Amino acid sequence: MNSKSYHIAKWWEAAENGKLLCTLCPRYCTIGDGQAGFCYIRQNINGTLYSTGYGRPTGFAIDPIEKKPLNHFFPGTDVLSFGTAGCNLGCKFCQNWSISKARLDDVQSTNASPEDVIKLAKKYNTPSIAFTYNDPVIFGEYVIDISKIARQEKINSVMVTAGYIDKNARKDVFKYIDAANVDLKAFTERFYNKLAFAHLNDVLETLIWLKKETDIWFEITTLLIPDENDSEEEIKNMCEWILQNLGDEIPLHFTAFQPHFKMSHKQPTPASTVKKACNIAKNLGIKYCYVGNIHDHEMQNTYCPKCNSILIERDWHTIKVNNLVKSKCANCDVQLPGRF
Repeated sequence: MNSKSYHIAKWWEAAENGKLLCTLCPRYCTIGDGQAGFCYIRQNINGTLYSTGYGRPTGFAIDPIEKKPLNHFFPGTDVLSFGTAGCNLGCKFCQNWSISKARLDDVQSTNASPEDVIKLAKKYNTPSIAFTYNDPVIFGEYVIDISKIARQEKINSVMVTAGYIDKNARKDVFKYIDAANVDLKAFTERFYNKLAFAHLNDVLETLIWLKKETDIWFEITTLLIPDENDSEEEIKNMCEWILQNLGDEIPLHFTAFQPHFKMSHKQPTPASTVKKACNIAKNLGIKYCYVGNIHDHEMQNTYCPKCNSILIERDWHTIKVNNLVKSKCANCDVQLPGRF
């Protein structure tokens, strides 16, 4: 294998018996020579750790920013979206498993330098770039180099992530990030351990860090899976934690599960479950809660928390009406949190 075609990784150190310790995420893989970590794209080649996914996206798409989902970040604009192969979580319910559970050799990938990605965003006049589809944490070096240039070119950078990242590495990876959607998969360690092969507390620490130590705009998404993380008690516990640690203005998205990957035997999430979760959140005091993967005109809109006027009216991912005036309610002048 030719290491010259790969990018030397950050966040690693020598371990025993010629192995390397990857310190990018809380998995802390110990990787032998010629082997890759859990994520598939961080590989020990002759005693050096390489990011084999650097510059090798699996494809690009232009999406509405609402599809990330981000409802309070330049609504109605487009975003250039891409990812690589691999992932540092092992979600049995993965919605993008054909990419996230694949090695680079198993999927078609293209070559694109950070400069190429910026040129593509300019060509299609997209004001933002999104690192998405698989978790961008695993190609953090690529994220840094792209987002740094994007910042210079006044292009926004968006992370769509599970937030499973080491506390030191996240300072580097998120340095030039403008917005994030963090996938809070559930609110029990049992779920994270059994269905995602990860740990809840590491994700909660990332959320607190984003809120208290950065100015990154972020929103939270929870995919509700029947009989796994959709109980009223768990939803209440999660919402109460958000209110206590992040405040009442962080937008929360509840989305419906569709059978995929190793959980194709499960039933899809009923629309009533998603709506109920959203109502629980609002009744507890979360000001902005949305539903996803189901069509519900009312629960996709953004309302003023003071006068209840419709501030942004949506139909799926399309903006029908925007009643904001300089990011404020046109009726009562209340400031809507976010970036507009």
